[in-house]
Amino acid sequence: MSESKRLFFAVEIPKPIQKQLVQWRADNFPADAGIPVVAANLHITLAFLGDVSEEKQRALAAMAGRIRQPGFTLNLDDAGQWLRSRVVWLGTRQPPRGLLQLANMLRAQAARSGCYQSPQPFHPHLTLLRNAAQAVPIPAPGFLWTFPVTEFVLYESRFVRGRTKYTPLQRWTLNES
Repeated sequence: MSESKRLFFAVEIPKPIQKQLVQWRADNFPADAGIPVVAANLHITLAFLGDVSEEKQRALAAMAGRIRQPGFTLNLDDAGQWLRSRVVWLGTRQPPRGLLQLANMLRAQAARSGCYQSPQPFHPHLTLLRNAAQAVPIPAPGFLWTFPVTEFVLYESRFVRGRTKYTPLQRWTLNES
């Protein structure tokens, strides 16, 4: 019996933008606002899969490989805080249709494969700060990072030496539009 892995599908944030976001976060949020997510872990989850066996991982990867969809451009131009889940996030005011379609397809496939999917509507975001127990001032609108999304990634989430580490396992290219 092979052990399961904790997996999720996500959009990777380009490295230059990861660095800019880390600097922006440092410039705009107090040091005690929460625990900063390391640059390499910044991503937008499309579908959380939970603990998945190797067999189920292969089936989900095969389904992901059958998705035919054009790439899209993503604008990170919105931010907020969810006090209940204690996170400060960065997202998009107008999620591109391609992003919503991709997430819906992956979430539907995951649900059909027995991976629990939250009943909450999909809210594309990346987590900037965790354990943000107190309300923090959110920077005024006017910030913007834009990048083309040309692929999506299957990640494994592992807890290593007290830190969460996300490892890309597989990538799928979105079609040219």
